[in-house]
Amino acid sequence: MNPEVLIQNDATVLGLLTIILAAVFYTSQSAHPSLKRFYRYVPALLLCYFLPSLLNTFKIIDGSGSNLYFVASRYLLPASLVLLTLSVDFKEIAKLGRKAVIMFATGTLGIVIGAPIALLLLSAIFPELLNGNGPDAVWRGMTTLAGSWIGGGANQAAMKEIYDVGDDVFSAWVAVDVLVANIWMAVLLVMAANSKAIDAKTGADVSALASLQKKVEEFHAKHSRIPQLADIMVVVGVGFGVTGFAHLVSDIVTPWMIENVPGGARYSLHSGFFWLIIVASLTGLGLSFTKARKLEAVGASKIGSALLYILIASIGMQMNVLAIAEVPLYFVIGVTWMIIHASLMLGVAKLINAPVFYMAVGSQANVGGAASAPIIAAAFHPALAPVGVLLAVLGYTIGTYMAWFCGQILQIIGAA
Repeated sequence: MNPEVLIQNDATVLGLLTIILAAVFYTSQSAHPSLKRFYRYVPALLLCYFLPSLLNTFKIIDGSGSNLYFVASRYLLPASLVLLTLSVDFKEIAKLGRKAVIMFATGTLGIVIGAPIALLLLSAIFPELLNGNGPDAVWRGMTTLAGSWIGGGANQAAMKEIYDVGDDVFSAWVAVDVLVANIWMAVLLVMAANSKAIDAKTGADVSALASLQKKVEEFHAKHSRIPQLADIMVVVGVGFGVTGFAHLVSDIVTPWMIENVPGGARYSLHSGFFWLIIVASLTGLGLSFTKARKLEAVGASKIGSALLYILIASIGMQMNVLAIAEVPLYFVIGVTWMIIHASLMLGVAKLINAPVFYMAVGSQANVGGAASAPIIAAAFHPALAPVGVLLAVLGYTIGTYMAWFCGQILQIIGAA
C-alpha cells in the first residue's frame, strides 16, 4: 500500500471509476446547449480514459498498485471480446476489402521503421542515446515499446525477456508507452468524432462501411426486443462462460508450450494472456455462426461495451500525466516514433483513398491491441467493433516477430 495515496481500497476505486463513466455517458446525452457544444469537440470516450488518469496523477488513487486493471484485462476483456464478436458478419466485413489489411500492415511497418529512424535522428543531437549494449541500453528499452505497439502487453513482456531489458529502463519505457500511446489514442478518438467531415473532405470511399452499418441497423430494427432477466443472464453466462473456458485452455496450453516449444517466447506462445485473448476471440467468432448470434437482439454488444469501458477506465487510471518530466528524452523519442507511424498511416490512407476508420483501427490494432482497437472501432459505429477485434488478433500473431525484427535493427544502431 502506498501511504501517499488517499484511497487504498480497490472496491472504492472501482466505485469511483463507474461513477465517472456514468457521469460521462449521462452528460454526453444531455440536451443542455453547453454540454452539447462541449461534447462536439471532446469525445466522451476520451474523458472515460482521461478523467481516471487525473485520479492517479494527483495521488487520489494508486493506479500502478491497484489490481483493477489485472481483473479487467483478465476477466472483463475476454468476456467483452466474446460479446462484441457474437454478431460479427464475415461476409460484410470481407466487403471492407484489402484497404483494411493494407492500413494494418502500414501501421506495423510504421512502428518497425519508426523506431530506428527516431533513434538515429535524436542520437545525432543527443549521442548519449547510443549507450552500448548493457541491460539499461536505450535500444533495449525501445524493443519493449515496439512489442507493445505491435500487438500489446504480451508482446512487450516477450521483448523484455528476449532482449534482457533492465528493470529500470523497462519501467521508463512503460511510462512512455502509456502516455504517448494514449495521446495518440485521444487523437484517434477526436478523428472518430469528426470522421464524416474528414472523409467528405478527403473524398474517401465509405460505401463498404456504410453498407455494414446499414445491415447491422436493419438487424437491430428487425430482431431487437426489450431484454428480460433471463436474456441478460444468458448473455452474461455466455460471456463469462467462454472467459472461464479460455482461462482453462490457457492454463493447459501455456505450460505445454513452455515445456515443448522452447523458442516460443519470441512469438508470445509462452504468454498466458496471449492464449486467453486468442481463445476468447476465436470462440466468440465461432459462436457468430450459431444461434448465439441472436443474443445481439437483446443487447449482447451493449453489455460487452460496458465491460470494455470499465477496462479503458482502468487503463487510464495507470497514467500519470506529469510523468513526462521524469524521462523527457525518452518521451521525445516516443513522440517522434509515433509521428513517423502516424505520418505513414495518413499518407497511405490518402494514397489509397481509405476512410479515416481504416487508418484509425489499423493503427490502434497495432499500438493498442485487443484492449483498445475495439474501442476505437466502436467510436465510429458499434457495428464496427468486431473489425477492431479481428485486426488486433492479427497484431498479436505477428507482433512479437515484427518487434524482434525491429529490435535487431535497433541493436545494430544502438550498440554500434
